[in-house]
Amino acid sequence: MKTRTVSRLLYAHKMDMGGFPIRQPLPTQQVQQVDPFLLLHHADVKAPATIDPDDAGVGPHPHRGFSPVTFIFKGGVHHRDSRGNDSTIYAGGAQWMNAGMGIIHSERPPHDIHEIGGRQEIIQLWINTPAKHKMDQPMYFPVKADEAPVIKSADGLVTVNVFAGEVLGAKGPVPSQVEVNAATLVLKKDGIINIPLPENHNAVLYLLDGKLNVGGFGMVEGLHLVQFKNDGEGIALTALEETRVLLLSGKPLNEEVVSYGPFVMNTQTEIMEAMRDYQMGKMGMLIEA
Repeated sequence: MKTRTVSRLLYAHKMDMGGFPIRQPLPTQQVQQVDPFLLLHHADVKAPATIDPDDAGVGPHPHRGFSPVTFIFKGGVHHRDSRGNDSTIYAGGAQWMNAGMGIIHSERPPHDIHEIGGRQEIIQLWINTPAKHKMDQPMYFPVKADEAPVIKSADGLVTVNVFAGEVLGAKGPVPSQVEVNAATLVLKKDGIINIPLPENHNAVLYLLDGKLNVGGFGMVEGLHLVQFKNDGEGIALTALEETRVLLLSGKPLNEEVVSYGPFVMNTQTEIMEAMRDYQMGKMGMLIEA
């Protein structure tokens, strides 16, 4: 397998998102998007003991025109939305939402967050939606930890959980509107794995922690996003210490991106329409009971 070379490393700088400390490796000043991936936020926070879980986290807010996806590494996330979905997913799972024409949702800690350690670690990923699907009906796909196919490396030191697309022959349960592959990996020290990827996909790797040797490049430390060139058949990884990773590849849309807050469309007019529709209540209503 001819391995891809690394285009660049992007550090996950600390940011404040409305009082929530997060790390953001994408977008940056150097890279606005890795088409079709628009944004990646990594948060590792302690749920406040003085606030009821129903009042903590992120309250009701709208989205249109893309897929906000949450991968859960510690704790859990209680999702509710204006389409009547109400579910809690715990560590090892994911919540995948195609916002389509518009949906309002909230993301709170689960009711038992303090019984399970009191900590939430998540990655939120924004995946662009093709123009022809931006006004589809919204859909929500909760994936529990045991619902994502698991692949083990030949040496038994690498575990791969597949959520969307196909990785190492395993197909994820989420039907994405975009051609994407999404998987989480846990590599124990000295674990080795080679992962083929479609040559027409853009690909990135985000290290939550640890250290890897990336074939053809060298050492990469935690809190870095690795962007690969489209010049090979896959990637080769060796763990220098225990490392948790999010692997993403996707066929680029090559479409104009115009975004404003929680809306991602193709023109400024469509953004104005999204704001109007939200204000008129066309994205529904979420009353958290």
